[in-house]
Amino acid sequence: MRARIVSAAQGARWLATGWRLFRRAPFGWLTATLVYWFVMSLVSLVPLVGGAAAVALVPAFTLGFMTLARAAQRGGPMELALLFDGFRHHARAQLILGAIYLAAFAAVLAASALADGGVLARWVLGVRQVPAEAVGADETLAAAALAAAAYLPVMAAFWFAPPLAAWHSLGVGKALFFSFFACLMNWRALLAYGAVAALFTLPLPFVLQLAGPLFIALVVLFLPVLFASFYASYDDVFGYHLPE
Repeated sequence: MRARIVSAAQGARWLATGWRLFRRAPFGWLTATLVYWFVMSLVSLVPLVGGAAAVALVPAFTLGFMTLARAAQRGGPMELALLFDGFRHHARAQLILGAIYLAAFAAVLAASALADGGVLARWVLGVRQVPAEAVGADETLAAAALAAAAYLPVMAAFWFAPPLAAWHSLGVGKALFFSFFACLMNWRALLAYGAVAALFTLPLPFVLQLAGPLFIALVVLFLPVLFASFYASYDDVFGYHLPE
């Protein structure tokens, strides 16, 4: 198993590839995204464990969206059942990844508490209402920066891990290992991808202030493109290992 190293320019094109995949079956993508939102919201409502369970389901749903993107790429039907592919065929590996992701996410929030005493963590978890002035305080901004730095290696380890565990039959540990170092080797492409994604996401809060319904519509459209772009990055770096 070897990861391909791609150029920064190629990374900048991943969102464009995601858009092309979305355009092939927009109704299927939007349906899957809305169902994903509904399921995650429903799980989050479960008392005590809902929030943690939703976080733990992220890898399995990531694989589901990548499966949808692969179907769109190959011209296959965008069946809603593909969204749950990580639960139907690769559940054990994806749920183990989910447990590890939950632990890592908790560690990131714990690290952020070193800067603000846990204000950011409580706001993210929705444990209780946090005053707006507290969220915007210097300590909380520092905590957000610390959390972002701590999350980077977690993101790298999980970026490719779900499809590597499912489609390449790697153990969970190997999937995380190969994902982390593939991201490290392709840091230029990922940096370019992040810059392009930021150009689209940073204006969204301003759109929210102008028109709430427009903001929701833009998010609903952008999410499937973003999910499809994750597959584009995987396909460039690891997809050449798989037969058509």
